[in-house]
Amino acid sequence: MTQISEIILLGFGDLHGLQFLLFGLFLAIYVMTLLGNIVILTVVYADCSLHTPMYFFLGHFSFLEIGYTTTIEPVMLWTLLSAHVPISFPACACQFYFFASLVATECFFLAVMSYDRYIAICNPLHYSSIMDSWGCFQLALASWLAGFLAPILLMIFIFRLTFCSANEIDHFFCDLKPIMKLACTNTQVAEMTSFICTSLFALGPFILTLASYIHIICTILSIPSTTGKQRAFSTCSSHLIVVSLYYGTLGIVYGFPSMPQYESILKCLSLLYTVFTPAANSIIYTLRNKDVKVALRKLTQWCTYLVKEG
Repeated sequence: MTQISEIILLGFGDLHGLQFLLFGLFLAIYVMTLLGNIVILTVVYADCSLHTPMYFFLGHFSFLEIGYTTTIEPVMLWTLLSAHVPISFPACACQFYFFASLVATECFFLAVMSYDRYIAICNPLHYSSIMDSWGCFQLALASWLAGFLAPILLMIFIFRLTFCSANEIDHFFCDLKPIMKLACTNTQVAEMTSFICTSLFALGPFILTLASYIHIICTILSIPSTTGKQRAFSTCSSHLIVVSLYYGTLGIVYGFPSMPQYESILKCLSLLYTVFTPAANSIIYTLRNKDVKVALRKLTQWCTYLVKEG
């Protein structure tokens, strides 16, 4: 039975007057992430040339990134302005659930997007029949459902633990390890459940993504012409960078030793996948993607024309 009703987020602790500078920096990054993903959603919806499976999944991915960052960053910004941020126990549980669900959903969408590129490059003659509108809808729906179902068992085991009088989390959001440290009962079952869920819902999609890219790279290398290789690689380079960033930062943070002396380092490393990676993703998909840049230019010209005519 839970014995605490409120949790205190300690955030980044004493920053010796740097908190306002960091608040401004992280707020700018958050706004840039939101705007970048809103631009992608708008361009994909408005431009008929982007109504393809690849950009259909990119639209879902951008919407997912908006939810992912909004789950974490407003609370993180609050911790910069206040040394002790109170958050109710149910609100902490909700934040963890949505964070874990969106992380799992992102893993599934990265795997689906890799599969889309695999079919496009390795089996182009059957691409339109495999990745038709109904197939894309099913893949997207399955990703959302699987992502939001993934952490339910873990939530049951974690939040059925007994939490004692200590209610301070040395973090800027309700993450798994800091929450489990508050428990005053045996957490072995919860830890085992966490390991199983991570293996199924993060490692599983990662293996599928890796397998897709191994086949893609082998196919690209077998293309005789240099121009053909460049054209094929350009269709998946942005996604490959995003996959590398996402799994690379998650691997660094959750593979790091969780010892008391490393808590401050882990907290800073958590910024990689909660703040910087989502911001980098929106930049990669807007500035590095030729189709999106062309569509954005057309949309800007159309908006300018409307303003002049108005």
